[in-house]
Amino acid sequence: MPLLSVNSLQIRYGAVEAVRGIDFEINQGEIVALLGANGAGKSSTLNALVGLVPVTTGRISFDGTDITDFVPERLAPMGMTLSPEGRRVFGTLSVEENLRMGAYAIRSRDAISEAWQRVYELFPILYERRQQYAGTLSGGQQQMLAVGRALMSNPRLLLLDEPSLGLAPKIVEQIFDLIGVLRDQGVTLVVVEQNVGMALEIADRGYVMSGGRIVSSGSAAELSQAGRLQAAYLGAE
Repeated sequence: MPLLSVNSLQIRYGAVEAVRGIDFEINQGEIVALLGANGAGKSSTLNALVGLVPVTTGRISFDGTDITDFVPERLAPMGMTLSPEGRRVFGTLSVEENLRMGAYAIRSRDAISEAWQRVYELFPILYERRQQYAGTLSGGQQQMLAVGRALMSNPRLLLLDEPSLGLAPKIVEQIFDLIGVLRDQGVTLVVVEQNVGMALEIADRGYVMSGGRIVSSGSAAELSQAGRLQAAYLGAE
């Protein structure tokens, strides 16, 4: 049984149909890339998965449970977390306080301590800057903090929305190396990413969206073939 199943998902913002009846599945332990040009519906899809935007029609199932109408507060304890586009750290809170926000659903002090240790091992710079205001961090450090905050809830499925956006190439490589480490630790990942080459290097499979629809899918190797992605990025159906 897939860890996540999405059936006939439709999302509307007023008269605008952002996502038009898509179907896809995510299996335990894999990295799946969700690709497409700006406005294709990728971020809307992720936001719907975690309850940040309402589903117009369709169903979402996580680990066999229908979560279509769940709010984010119910989903994090179940094991699904989003690291949003644009990082969205709390700039006037310290690094440590930002991480604590990610563990709001955890009641065990020991579990929170273990989560902190895991994040600080993955991102030593966050430990060094743990008392520093998040708003004073560099863009790359803020991205690390955003991912670390999402990891504080110990997710089984981590959704990453544009993790490389606005980052220097060296930091992008570090972020994608981290994605591989997380998969090795048993985390399933869905990655929305404009850096198609990097995404397909790390992903097992991918879905390509255009105009709110999935227009292509396959293994990373298949999607890397000439023409299949180009058509989607030019808006071809």
